[in-house]
Amino acid sequence: MSDNQETAPADAVRNALRDVIDPEAGINIVELGLVYRIALAGSVVNVDLTMTSPTCPMGDMILDDARQAVEACLPEGMSLDLQLVWEPPWGPERMSEKARGHFGWDGAETDGE
Repeated sequence: MSDNQETAPADAVRNALRDVIDPEAGINIVELGLVYRIALAGSVVNVDLTMTSPTCPMGDMILDDARQAVEACLPEGMSLDLQLVWEPPWGPERMSEKARGHFGWDGAETDGE
């Protein structure tokens, strides 16, 4: 598969995941930094997601929404392998600048100081 063929589905998946909103944070899971990996292996798209906390009460809903969003954008013949991962642990430094702005944080405030 060429780089363009690999990039197009990965970009489509990332864009689809931008429609998945963490209901507690009110911002999408890409901007929150919950998407750790999008990789293609033949006809399978592998996606690793995490949550802000192992006790996230909305985790199942976020996973279901992510699965539906990605499956809806995949070309016929491609499948999804969605994994919930905990390593490395999520931290606010994983958020985009847009997400930090949403919470009123600048970069210096996300390192715990």
